[in-house]
Amino acid sequence: MSETSETADAELREPDQAAEVPDAAPPQDRTEPEITVESVVEALLFATDSPLAAARIAQLVGVGDARDVKKHIEALNERYEAEGNAFRIEEIAKGFQMLTLPAYNGWVSKLLKVRDESKLSPAAMETLAIVAYKQPVLRADVEAIRGVACGEMLNKLREMNLIKIVGRAEEPGRPMLYGTARHFLKVFGLGELTDLPAVESLPAPPPSPDSETSVPPE
Repeated sequence: MSETSETADAELREPDQAAEVPDAAPPQDRTEPEITVESVVEALLFATDSPLAAARIAQLVGVGDARDVKKHIEALNERYEAEGNAFRIEEIAKGFQMLTLPAYNGWVSKLLKVRDESKLSPAAMETLAIVAYKQPVLRADVEAIRGVACGEMLNKLREMNLIKIVGRAEEPGRPMLYGTARHFLKVFGLGELTDLPAVESLPAPPPSPDSETSVPPE
């Protein structure tokens, strides 16, 4: 590491070194990592979901400049390669971002495909909410509340294992009754259906019809 980098690391650690140590500090169960400029650069790039310019990274770190940041990134990439890691820090869109190597594109694409297929549109969320709060509920009742046909939407929610057929109504034609599936509880972090919030406490629906809610796969 260059003399500039060593000085920067010392400056970065200076507040910790100058901090007053309590008389009776509790024992540590794990060893705290050594915080260096390089590790801070790594943490920032790990946490961001968009490219960060070298000058911006230097500003966030508080020491060094863009040239120093690029040297730290080179050192990090050398370490990643030596350790056989599946990612590198790449320069894109006038900034730097941590990306997986092209060799892993097949697996990453599968993950992204699952995420894309598991998105709920506002219409799907509305249908699901009706089933959750009115269950067991008939398709006709869901459509009466929404004012539109919901057969296709109900089928999609069944395919995603969020709702299921829970029985048949005692009326002509014995229409199916819908209710939520166990996966619904898992997705929304509920222990039981009784944990659903009161309807009166729910926020108003978003104004944009293009918004989506992601549902993790079962």
